[in-house]
Amino acid sequence: MENFFAYTGLLGIVLTIICIGLSWWAIQAFRFDLFTANPKGPQAKALQIILAVVLGYQLASFLLDYFGWTVNLRNFF
Repeated sequence: MENFFAYTGLLGIVLTIICIGLSWWAIQAFRFDLFTANPKGPQAKALQIILAVVLGYQLASFLLDYFGWTVNLRNFF
């Protein structure tokens, strides 16, 4: 049982990092120049990083919750 928690923690870390990277990649297609005064400036880059972390974390949380729900479904039957 202890290994299950260790693997779940490792899965959470890896999945979160992957989702943050995926979010960063997807955000690059967004046109920030329409909403920011200096889209190449450090504040715009910080905003992109923050958005990537928030979106990536939310996506990873959803996927981990979904994984947990499917694992708990075996207790249903």
